[in-house]
Amino acid sequence: MSTSTPQPALLPVATGRRAARVVAAHLRRSPGQSALTILLAVAAAGAGLIAPAVLGRLVDAVPDGGSVWPFVAALAGAAVLVAVLTGLSTLLISRLGETVLARLREAVVDRALHLPSATLDRVRGGDLLARVGDDVAEVAESVTTGLPQVIGAGLTVLLTVAGLGVLDGRLALAGIAVVPLYLLALRWYLPLSAPLYAAERVAMGERSQALVSSVQGVDTVRAYADEPRHRAVVTDRSARALELGLRVFRLYSDFGWRMNRAEYVGLAAVLGVGAWLVRDGAVTVGAVTTAALLFHRLFGPLGLLLFTFDDVQSAGASLVRLVGVADLPAADPPTRVPSPARPALELRGVSHRYEDGPLVLDDVDLVLAPGERVALVGASGAGKTTLAGVLAGSLTPTAGTVLVDGRGVDDLRALVGLVSQEVHVFAGTLAEDLRLARPGATDAEVAAALDAVGAHWVAALADGTGTVVGEGGHELTAPQAQQVALARLVLADPPVAVLDEATAEAGSAGARDLEEAATAATAGRTTLVVAHRLTQAARADRVVVLAAGRVVEQGTHAELVAAGGRYARLWAAWTARG
Repeated sequence: MSTSTPQPALLPVATGRRAARVVAAHLRRSPGQSALTILLAVAAAGAGLIAPAVLGRLVDAVPDGGSVWPFVAALAGAAVLVAVLTGLSTLLISRLGETVLARLREAVVDRALHLPSATLDRVRGGDLLARVGDDVAEVAESVTTGLPQVIGAGLTVLLTVAGLGVLDGRLALAGIAVVPLYLLALRWYLPLSAPLYAAERVAMGERSQALVSSVQGVDTVRAYADEPRHRAVVTDRSARALELGLRVFRLYSDFGWRMNRAEYVGLAAVLGVGAWLVRDGAVTVGAVTTAALLFHRLFGPLGLLLFTFDDVQSAGASLVRLVGVADLPAADPPTRVPSPARPALELRGVSHRYEDGPLVLDDVDLVLAPGERVALVGASGAGKTTLAGVLAGSLTPTAGTVLVDGRGVDDLRALVGLVSQEVHVFAGTLAEDLRLARPGATDAEVAAALDAVGAHWVAALADGTGTVVGEGGHELTAPQAQQVALARLVLADPPVAVLDEATAEAGSAGARDLEEAATAATAGRTTLVVAHRLTQAARADRVVVLAAGRVVEQGTHAELVAAGGRYARLWAAWTARG
């Protein structure tokens, strides 16, 4: 294996402005739906002004002995109208929000699936999992519950203030005078809450990373009795997330007290100014009643707007994390280009390092002749996997180039099939899993590919290639999974094959069968084999020995054994093991 990369990093986070532009772009894709949603939201907020106006007129009408029933009917009609419009508005806002979120979710998942291998090697799996899991759930919750409430509350506040102004400018000014108290509360809250919410989301990603690392390596953890250390790490990450959650709650509670204080002051101001105006005969008691009800009506929407900053901040922190993933540069899908069935490959002056780390490959020159099978050997950390990644096109070297038949190519993945030690069997039928390599493959071609790699165990499955495998299905052994990966290679039929320790998961009993399967799958192809077992090197046309990122020996197996150098010592140690 190649030398280890630096500690995994967190994925990038977009700015709030960038996230807003992305959401706006998605809204513009549905102009009719967006316009209707806004229209209904405004109508629902406007209908809420009817009841205070009717009640104010009722107060003025009662002393004159007028009938109250018209007012009762108007109030009942207003209530029904508000309920209908609010329900429709909430439905449309939720549907529009879910549509935008679905598009963003698709973009995030698509980008995650198409991240370059170098990026995937750098980032933390837990952070990526938190973004496509926790962050999507957080934004989805906000879209279905918080967003309709926030939009409705915002429009209600605007229209209510406008209604106060139409009723009497002095009453409106009395109510607006409380705005500085709200602004002071926000000025205190926002600078403290924004970084706290961002830190909370990061802590949740760290917690996920600790859990994922422990679960994925559970066998190794148990084998080395390392449970206490991993438990301590998970406990530490969980405690950090809990601590931040409690700090958010305390901050939120203090913010609520400040908001209640502003509401009481504002209502007292409206009633005080109203009493003065009534005494001077400037307005009626009904008008002051309407003004007080309108201002009181602001309590709920304003409180909702300000208190939902809790949810908005959290959802916003999740949204910028999602957009950060969606904005990552993706690896372009490989495009098959005409190529000889057995091309020659050349690495010329190839060097590579990860981030600011040391050189993993150092000025490597290597030529693979057409149809040649080359085995790459070396101690752990020699750079074998990195060289295989460069040759397969999954890593772009820091310096140097890879030539095919003496020419550069835009995308090596169009020519190279890579089979690594880590194989994933996707949930679905075995035939569907294999057709990932060639979607149009017939049943006969699928069966032929399996037969080519000696996967005779398929005949014993209840439904043959129609058997469901992967998560929730028939569990394949490690050697069987590797045979599936090799069968995919046969179906894809690339002119070049790179096997990065593709037989390492086989035990000693199945090693020979899996090595024969690998040989069959790569027959007729220009092939580089990162050899986990030196028996693979012995079967190769040529052996290349890598040490500290440099080619130190190369030749046939017999030549290198006779030379008595580094490879000869490796072979002697291998054969001594029996």
